[in-house]
Amino acid sequence: MTQKDTPASRPTVRLIPKAEARAIRHGFPWVYANELVMDRRTRGLAPGTIATLEDANRTAMGVVAVNPASKIICRMLDQDPDAQIDQTWFEARIARALAHRDRLYPDPFYRLIHAESDGLPGVVIDRFGDVAVVQPNAAWADVLIGMLEAALVAVTGVATVVVNGNGRARTLEGLQERMDVSVGVRPDAPLAVPMNGAIYMADVMGGQKTGLFFDQRPNHAFAASLAKNARVLDVFSHVGGFGLACLANGAASVLAVDGSAPALELAQAGAAQMGVTDRFSVRKGDAFDSLTALADAGAQFDLVVCDPPAFAPSRQSLDAGLRAYERVARLAAPLVADGGYLALCSCSHAADLSKFRNASSRGIGRAGRRGQIIHTGYAGPDHPQLPHLAETGYLKAIFYRL
Repeated sequence: MTQKDTPASRPTVRLIPKAEARAIRHGFPWVYANELVMDRRTRGLAPGTIATLEDANRTAMGVVAVNPASKIICRMLDQDPDAQIDQTWFEARIARALAHRDRLYPDPFYRLIHAESDGLPGVVIDRFGDVAVVQPNAAWADVLIGMLEAALVAVTGVATVVVNGNGRARTLEGLQERMDVSVGVRPDAPLAVPMNGAIYMADVMGGQKTGLFFDQRPNHAFAASLAKNARVLDVFSHVGGFGLACLANGAASVLAVDGSAPALELAQAGAAQMGVTDRFSVRKGDAFDSLTALADAGAQFDLVVCDPPAFAPSRQSLDAGLRAYERVARLAAPLVADGGYLALCSCSHAADLSKFRNASSRGIGRAGRRGQIIHTGYAGPDHPQLPHLAETGYLKAIFYRL
């Protein structure tokens, strides 16, 4: 967008008569392509255009970002039609989000902006001290990235802003991948992140997503509460999320399994920072093959944690994803000592808690084990859920005692 946004200067888009205007008025943040009048003018809008949304009666409903190339054609930015999308607007949204995180955490390591839930649709910002990593996963954020960055620096005082424009979400928006440092100096070394008494090493330039998964923080802590003097197996460990938290709480030993050598190297670096390398070992390989091999070797653990990637990222992949979650549970359960604990996680929003729990419990049963659910965990409070949008409540962690 080259000109300054004002209510008078922006185009209008209109819902078709059968569109669910009530849901949007009550807080649902998206308009799908089949709910909008798609005349030539609307189809010709550039991705990321700021527009005024009207209902079928031409009553203004709010300010939206439009992307004719996406199935989510409009994202609600502000329900006040007179709102002006400028740096002051961005600063107000970021300041509101920051006030919440400042109450939660003593140190500036957290998810600062959780997309729609924090009023910035499609935008994710993770903070690592003086470094912020921005994922602009919607076209409007790409268009206004300079304004967003300026507001971010003004409100938080971060010295470095990394723009990580990679991933499936951008592909669905018709956006190109990008990766650059737009403010400050490129962080070429992994960043040390304190969390739950552990130290994690985050590669914000080359790691998965923003470099670290803050969402599992409360589930790491609950697992650690079970880990005193325990033998722990951390499968799909990434940079050691569960394993290092368990070591910080007195685990006797941790074996971390992952298919990524760079991720395991970062986990080892975290263990070295903590001074616990004597109790930490790694195994590179396919998780399913590793679980099978450990069972064949008669290995037993007091706590087994499996935190796989999203096996069901969409409705189309749900059935296959649930079978994969069941297989994880079936292969992991035999490795748990009698009276020990099994933690199973899913970050697939398409697999709701009930479906994921049923698949996991079925897998445990097919392994010949029985158990009780002792705890169900979710993403931390720096990943707030928007009540109207199920996708924001994606993370589940179920703890069993077998």
